[in-house]
Amino acid sequence: MKRTWKVGELARMAGLTIRTLRYYDQIGLYSPSGHSASGHRLYTESDVERLHRILSLKELGLSLDEIRDVMTGDRVGLSDLIAMQIDRLKEQIRRQQKLLRELERASSLMRSSRSLTAEDLTSLLGAMRMNHERFIAERRTSWERHLDRLGDYLDEDHPDDPSRGED
Repeated sequence: MKRTWKVGELARMAGLTIRTLRYYDQIGLYSPSGHSASGHRLYTESDVERLHRILSLKELGLSLDEIRDVMTGDRVGLSDLIAMQIDRLKEQIRRQQKLLRELERASSLMRSSRSLTAEDLTSLLGAMRMNHERFIAERRTSWERHLDRLGDYLDEDHPDDPSRGED
């Protein structure tokens, strides 16, 4: 028998909220393969793979509309997504290494009692800005997840709401 997951199980496994998965279903981006006799959403292994693709594309910076377009055509395979994630990670590492080199260079100059020039500081600031911009983008994603969770928490305060629950 094939393994299936309810929406709450999948949300926990993927680090998402139930609300996010419901929203993805509502906008036609990601729907479950089936429902239980009691109406609970059931996700299969192929659904989990599809969710991985969606989250990978989101991590790469695509909007939900762009992700839907890509997913509709199924033009991007799992191996392509993994390759794109590898490339993105290598780019992050490259930026971090550049910042590390700039900081080490500045530290070395200061230890030898030399002053940092405007060029030195400009180079260091540029490396810092590149890392800061990526950090802000990652924080924004984290904040969005926290807001989703807060929404789920607030929904729990309204037990009569028919959209509440693990459906």
